[in-house]
Amino acid sequence: MSRPVLEVADILRSHGPAWRKAHAGHVSLDQLKVMSAIERCRTAALGGHVARCEDCAHTSIAYNSCRNRHCPKCQGAAAKQWLADREAELLPVPYYHVVFTLPARIADIAYHNRAAIYDLLFKVSAETMLTIAADPKHLGARIGITSVLHTWGSAMTHHPHVHMIVPGGGISLDGQSWVPCRPGFFLPVRVLSRLFRRLFLGRLAALHQAGRLSFFGNDAHLAGAQSFAALLAASRKTEWVVYAKRPFGGPQAVLAYLSRYTHRVAIANSRLIALDQQGVTFRWKDYRVDGRNRHKRMTLATFEFIRRFLIHVLPKGLHRIRHYGLLARGPCADNIARARELLAVSDRENEPTETIAAGKPPCPCCGGRMIVIEVFERGATPSHQQTAPTRAIRIDTS
Repeated sequence: MSRPVLEVADILRSHGPAWRKAHAGHVSLDQLKVMSAIERCRTAALGGHVARCEDCAHTSIAYNSCRNRHCPKCQGAAAKQWLADREAELLPVPYYHVVFTLPARIADIAYHNRAAIYDLLFKVSAETMLTIAADPKHLGARIGITSVLHTWGSAMTHHPHVHMIVPGGGISLDGQSWVPCRPGFFLPVRVLSRLFRRLFLGRLAALHQAGRLSFFGNDAHLAGAQSFAALLAASRKTEWVVYAKRPFGGPQAVLAYLSRYTHRVAIANSRLIALDQQGVTFRWKDYRVDGRNRHKRMTLATFEFIRRFLIHVLPKGLHRIRHYGLLARGPCADNIARARELLAVSDRENEPTETIAAGKPPCPCCGGRMIVIEVFERGATPSHQQTAPTRAIRIDTS
């Protein structure tokens, strides 16, 4: 795969030092670490290795990656490994995609309370799904959930929401049967929305009472109990968005979706168009518009682009992918085995038709095996030089 013309790393290397100087004292340590990691990713600063083809002697230099979870270049390999681990958990049932979104006013509070509010978003959305699914009036079953946190909209604005991938059914409450959902319908979004709003605002009030929320600027008055109570009362009158998409086509479609969403960062290098005196130009989707017209271009001042990118740096230790119910990490293997038993399918029947490729890339010239001939440390210069790839020529000796 060829390198994109422009990368987030290029923007940070050229404008990061000036941005840090201009915002000194207002940048978190986590954000500084992310900037440094992306700037150094796959450069001599992190060291690397030299590989040579066993057949044609083509030599290439590969620099180490930063492996930071916010780096656009490092998420591909991480996603492949994660997906390989998830393949064993797939069931031969329809899968549904459900999205829980925080309303704008609550998202404003989350902006300065990321760790607490993001954790609350995860837990309350999962509790909502598990509660309604267990209700005999709806499904009457224990379900499994994989939740992925996204904190951005397409224009990199702050827009916290959770994507859920859920098998279309669950194990009955007595554990004796598999309960499928109705075709094309999982759970009523209006019921989910009401419970999500009630539970979230109740837990948010508890956080405020415990003094675990911080408020700044125009929201400083919310530190007072009366002002915060007024905010909660207004939030109870607004609609909270829970969105359920149509079911996926099958297990492979689930994997394809997960590969795009689980390890995504605020903006992919492939969306970047240009960096010039006007700023950074990139592609984005305006979801308020239907059809082709939703695909647009936006130019942000370079410093504003960097600011927007960095507001999506997650607090240290906060997991952005979580599993609940049948897919909770501890009992997951036993639950999946029981679900397959109830569905009367064997492990062999459930194997995906395709596997995720792994291993070192072949020689770009002849497709031969590349072997490592040198490893060099951080900041060092390799003793071997890279050779330019040449097109392999096949000679007919017949």
